[in-house]
Amino acid sequence: MRSVSRCLLAIVVCGFSFVTLIAQCPDRPAPGSVVEDALSVSSQNGVLDAGLTMRHSVDTGGYNHYCLNYKTAKGDVEAPTLRLNQGDQLLLDVKDRIESDGSDAMGMDMSGSPGKVCGDSGQMTLSSTNVHFHGLNVPPTCHQDDVLTTLIQPGKPAFKFNIQIPKNEPPGLYWYHPHVHGFTEFQVNGGAAGALIVEGMDKIRPEVAGLKERVFVIRQQYLVPWVPGPYQLSINYQVAAFPTFPAPIIKMKPSEKQFWRVANATIQDFMPLQVQFDGKPQMLQLIALDGYPLAKPRMVDTILVPPAGRAEFVVQAPATQVDSTFFSDAYSTGPTGNPDFAQVLGKIDVSQDADEAGETTSTAPTPRTTLEGIKFTGLTKYKPTALRKLYFSEEFGGTNGPIQFYITVDGQKQKVFEPNEKPVITTKVGAVEDWIVENRALETHAFHIHQIHFLLTEVDGKPVKNQDLRDTIEIPFWEGPGHPYHSVKMRMDFRDPTIAGTFVFHCHVLLHEDLGMMHKILVLPK
Repeated sequence: MRSVSRCLLAIVVCGFSFVTLIAQCPDRPAPGSVVEDALSVSSQNGVLDAGLTMRHSVDTGGYNHYCLNYKTAKGDVEAPTLRLNQGDQLLLDVKDRIESDGSDAMGMDMSGSPGKVCGDSGQMTLSSTNVHFHGLNVPPTCHQDDVLTTLIQPGKPAFKFNIQIPKNEPPGLYWYHPHVHGFTEFQVNGGAAGALIVEGMDKIRPEVAGLKERVFVIRQQYLVPWVPGPYQLSINYQVAAFPTFPAPIIKMKPSEKQFWRVANATIQDFMPLQVQFDGKPQMLQLIALDGYPLAKPRMVDTILVPPAGRAEFVVQAPATQVDSTFFSDAYSTGPTGNPDFAQVLGKIDVSQDADEAGETTSTAPTPRTTLEGIKFTGLTKYKPTALRKLYFSEEFGGTNGPIQFYITVDGQKQKVFEPNEKPVITTKVGAVEDWIVENRALETHAFHIHQIHFLLTEVDGKPVKNQDLRDTIEIPFWEGPGHPYHSVKMRMDFRDPTIAGTFVFHCHVLLHEDLGMMHKILVLPK
């Protein structure tokens, strides 16, 4: 079970304590209040220049809060939404100001290759941090999106990210979060994650032009050090634990259409999202998945979003007040997985005087309705240069559940990730490969690869109707002896020379990643 395995990771950190309960993180919203969007910080004249400070505090309930604070004239706000246009430059200074008493000193070397460190030297610990720009198709190099060698240590000068957003970057919802190996789960669990939007969806998908836009980041909070018991989900930091707490309130006008952009920033939950009226799921117009516009919008009543996935869709409010909820249905992750429980994420309050929270998309004067010119288009036309098979697996320890997690290239030795390991896959710029990833474990896993999107082509050996471009995909659990392994087949696009370098692929159940269910791929330049 994922919960039992979390105790193993706690061997490293259960002694972790902090010298103070001083509120280093901003106050989070009161239960049952109106859900507000995060502060938006937008680029100006082609540049977004901002600074974030990583801090930590412990609330009165014993929950650790990690926060990426942005300073305003009215004080610090947490995890602003970063808004850029295609071709913009992101200049982001990140400081680590986590305060500890030193009891977290146990750690591991960071260097991705001998002697190579980007940023600060020293060991990775719970007080170290860095930032991954999840889904962005940018170089895996120092000061851009390199999680293998980038380390930001407490008290050191700000680390300066300098990222050029490609002119052909897919417009959509991305997100940013820490990615220090071994400790990713704890900082994301504490709340250190925010949305990043590449503008322009209304120019490709005119269905959203002129609609009010809402950005909802769903986070998750366990007690850390971990103890048995329930966890809390939150929506934009407001606890969503109905009926224990009053449900968050989402305001809409009668019959109003809104464009919802939802990021699953939980550490492990697979979320079948719905909007329900009187308990009945309503049809949603799905616009994009994982920051990539669909080739054609489609109507669905449930959108399964794995951990780290994103969904962008149009919601229409009822004409009159009915029992309306934003809902995550229950999802079974298998015999050794944790159950993902059904949960009301918010109550939709319909009234004529609904506030004007959120942004409004512009009305594109000459909207285009194709993806021509956007990264990763045209993959179906290419003959794959290689076919690779990988698989998820777990190793058990008696009655205590899985104790080790693996992702393995078929034919190679099963092993856990090590920061100084050599890449397990080497390819080159220009390659277009087919990967089949099997799940040989008794719990569901979520496959994610950095730097690129992939085209989903088959599930369990059968062609899929909707060949969507994704960066994270669920692979259901194995039912056990006598049953086949579930699998997905993906077309991986390494044509873009900007992604040359070394980066990682892994399970985005963050405990699994931290315990070694990750490996490196090297993309050689031409």
